[in-house]
Amino acid sequence: MPWTSETVPSETAPAEPQTRMTAIRRGLACRCPACGEGRLFRGFLKVVDSCEACGAEMHHHRADDLPPYVVIFIVGHLVGYGILTAETRFEWPLWVHLAIWPALTLVLCLLLMQPIKGAVVGLQYALGMHGFGAARARMTTAEETTCDGDAGADEPSRLRGA
Repeated sequence: MPWTSETVPSETAPAEPQTRMTAIRRGLACRCPACGEGRLFRGFLKVVDSCEACGAEMHHHRADDLPPYVVIFIVGHLVGYGILTAETRFEWPLWVHLAIWPALTLVLCLLLMQPIKGAVVGLQYALGMHGFGAARARMTTAEETTCDGDAGADEPSRLRGA
């Protein structure tokens, strides 16, 4: 079927990957993946039970081992490239290498761990994994029941059963 003006919808919903990227970006910023307002962590790596701003439940997350693996992958590549570059371009004494590279590795790991864990929690939220899907469904039904009672007023009378 060829694309014509009748086959292309006039209003398109936001694409799912954009929603996923938004949730990941919010998690990367250590904010609630649902609203982007509330804090995601109450400690260094301890995720809050629910968002203080929107009430989204966060206790479902199962980030487990993925954040450390991603951090090790990133830091290993950065430090490995740095060591290779330093060894081929400079003639530093061994004590300089022993002072720089372990310290840089530790600092990078500590700086990246929380944002990477937040991004993983945001990805789990966007994909509806580990109970996040049910929690999002409960939030949307709660929002629908708190409307002003004018639901369906925009619909034609033939659809309302009148």
